[in-house]
Amino acid sequence: MYKISIAITREQHAKIKVAVERGDYATTSEVIRTALREWELKEEVRRIEGERVGKLWGEGIARRPSVEGPPVMERLRDKHVRVVHAALNLDDLV
Repeated sequence: MYKISIAITREQHAKIKVAVERGDYATTSEVIRTALREWELKEEVRRIEGERVGKLWGEGIARRPSVEGPPVMERLRDKHVRVVHAALNLDDLV
């Protein structure tokens, strides 16, 4: 075991103290070790998800031809205007 010193907020200390007093954990060290294990798990999930997204991104790029952004956005804006006009019956006013 290694010993380290950390700085935590007063609120964090109070929450740890309550958890130990309540019997959820035997010691404050156990609280911190649990938090570190959960952090390690979260980091591993983030790494795996990042790899998965990267793989899916690469597969998507490989399957589809690229498109130019500005023309697509222009078509989306035009469609949005038509939908809003239709929903508000603005075409009747023109």
